[in-house]
Amino acid sequence: MAETVDTIIEEKQLSQEEQDKQAITRNYRRLLESIKSNMDETDKNNVRLAFELAVEAHKEQRRKSGEPYVLHPIEVARICAEEIGLGPTAIICALLHDTVEDTPVTLEDIKERFGERGDNIAKIVDGLTKLDHAYSATSKQAENFRKVLLTLVQDVRVVLIKMADRLHNMRTLGAMPRHKQLKIAAETSYIYAPLAHRLGLYSFKTEFEDLCMKITEPEMYHSIAKKLNETKRARLDYINNFIEPIQKNLDEELFSYRTTGRPKSIYSISNKIKKKDTPFEEIYDLFAIRIIVNVPPKKEKSVCWQVYSEVTDIYRPIPERLKDWVTTPKSNGYESLHTTVIGPDGRFVEVQIRSERMNEIAERGFAAHWKYKGVSSQPNVYDTWLDSVRDMLENPGEDAVEFLSDFKTNLFQEEVYVFTPNGDMKTLPKGATALDFAFSIHTDLGYHCTGVKVDNRIVPMGHPLKNGDRIEIITNPKQKPSEAWLKMVKTGRARSKIRSSMKEERRKQGEFSKEALERKLKNLKVDYEESVELLVKQFNYNSRIDLFYDISLDKLTIPNIFKQFQEQDGKLVVIETEEKVTKSEEEILPKKSRRKPLEPGKLLINDEPGSLYDYSLASCCNPVSGDRIFGYLTASAGLKIHRTTCPNATNLMANYGYRIMRAEWGRASETEFVTTLNIKGIDDGPGVIQRLTNKISNQLKLNIRSLSIAGNQGYYEAKVSLLVPNTDQLYLAMEALKNLDNVSNVTREDS
Repeated sequence: MAETVDTIIEEKQLSQEEQDKQAITRNYRRLLESIKSNMDETDKNNVRLAFELAVEAHKEQRRKSGEPYVLHPIEVARICAEEIGLGPTAIICALLHDTVEDTPVTLEDIKERFGERGDNIAKIVDGLTKLDHAYSATSKQAENFRKVLLTLVQDVRVVLIKMADRLHNMRTLGAMPRHKQLKIAAETSYIYAPLAHRLGLYSFKTEFEDLCMKITEPEMYHSIAKKLNETKRARLDYINNFIEPIQKNLDEELFSYRTTGRPKSIYSISNKIKKKDTPFEEIYDLFAIRIIVNVPPKKEKSVCWQVYSEVTDIYRPIPERLKDWVTTPKSNGYESLHTTVIGPDGRFVEVQIRSERMNEIAERGFAAHWKYKGVSSQPNVYDTWLDSVRDMLENPGEDAVEFLSDFKTNLFQEEVYVFTPNGDMKTLPKGATALDFAFSIHTDLGYHCTGVKVDNRIVPMGHPLKNGDRIEIITNPKQKPSEAWLKMVKTGRARSKIRSSMKEERRKQGEFSKEALERKLKNLKVDYEESVELLVKQFNYNSRIDLFYDISLDKLTIPNIFKQFQEQDGKLVVIETEEKVTKSEEEILPKKSRRKPLEPGKLLINDEPGSLYDYSLASCCNPVSGDRIFGYLTASAGLKIHRTTCPNATNLMANYGYRIMRAEWGRASETEFVTTLNIKGIDDGPGVIQRLTNKISNQLKLNIRSLSIAGNQGYYEAKVSLLVPNTDQLYLAMEALKNLDNVSNVTREDS
């Protein structure tokens, strides 16, 4: 009997192995079918070699979902080939992107395996390999992002493969624990979605945003998705009716074309609902019509405007919504002609007009741009952008989080177009200032800027720029940047240059302190380099420059420094007076409360009763029992509980993941929470305040903490602070207030 059981188990194991082999083979064939670029025999052999190496390296690994791990790199390679259009080298690197990090395979193994192309492949794989050591004083995520971004100016394929890797991880995130889903979604929203936009990967950007929303706001995501599905048939009928008369006119022209109708992303619909305080049912531009013409590059502009003329002959355009990115492409290479017209039933419809070339660049971004390099008369937009961030990438400074924040400002989505005195156009992010403009022209122009003229009118250096501004920079060779300048600029390039200049000034000021410290260490007969590194670490400085600078200002004196150290065997060592905890360790250790545990079911932190911790509810988002929440361990204010939809959540999770703690509500308690509602409606005379307070206090039985209301020209806005026990009661209150006469909208305040 025992033999029979063993046989059955063995057959099942073999069956599972066979299933795995079939799945791997099936996915590999799908990858090969997706490769559109021409491959020679060497390329084909190398792709096969990479596949076999990945299968062997990952054979003992499985993903959280239970499937063989190697299916992940195969799918990443397919996304690179099919959805971005990358060639064989990138596909090989995608297949191997996790081998050096997670398996015994080394970069030397890769170099040897792929012969003359091995060095290039190994270089890209190295760029894709995450840092494998922990960071205490800074953020591991930010360090990892920095390493990937530093490869951007060397080989952009590293970032494109990283995009594909992140996209597949986001698509398969369901098997991960909830708190890890939130961290990964925050990273994606913080850096990957904006970077996808900057590289022109529109489809990646929208999918990233939708998948992040699915994790952070699942209720709203599924609600919008359900409503989109329910209205799909009516939407398709409307699109067909809208396009029909346009097609009749275009069929008479001497060029081929195709039309598509696509719904807007769930994320963009959600944004519109929030920003315009409009329910889903009242949003009419849920989709866009796209007309794609197939004409030679020389005829693209004229034909696009010809199509625009045909569309606006049939439907009335809204002039202020015309966006001409055909004449002036976006800085990420995007070209298209957008207009909004009034369609049947008075509905606003967005129409996008572009060529097949423009469409491929819009969907595939950087990779497609290189395919058409030299075809368009437009300048090389990616070289221009890379030039603008190259200095920042090659001189990232000491603080990874600061570097990442600066870099992120270069991933702007909205732009302003301004001009030099000679009429040359410059593109800057929306919100950029006159000082940003100076640094965008030349570093020295920024350093020595003393005044600015916009359209011949003197303005402050921090003056925000608008489309069409003509800017003249006034300089003085004695001018130097100051810390106040950091508040005047918005772009990462300007911030990086200002910090670099200030750092140089600090270095010069600290030279005498450096020499004095060097003499002291020489007298002690200890190694200079090793000792200075110890001092930097012991006093929690980011760099030697900061240490020398503070000594020069007498914030730290050499006699006081060496009261804490002694020479021992030719080395400088700390005098141990008591057990010490470094600042970085202290910051990331949760402080347990000394008070007797109260309300054991109110909150759970890392699966323990929240009353064991010193925590408080974050004032930036005011979480209420029932909200999705997380804990963030601050450097000085203890543990803060935030909503996952908090305006600060993305930044905290993306940059300080090691400080994030799991938190969830336990059983219901008697505690009441403060929350604020914004109410808008028609001011129909006396009685508005009475109706609101009567509904809240008398009918809903809720306590009002504060109420402010202002009316203007028949319209009012009210802000009401309430005490509520949980989200169920909060949402009941919101619905009840919405049902009052002449109330147009009720929203919860996020901050």
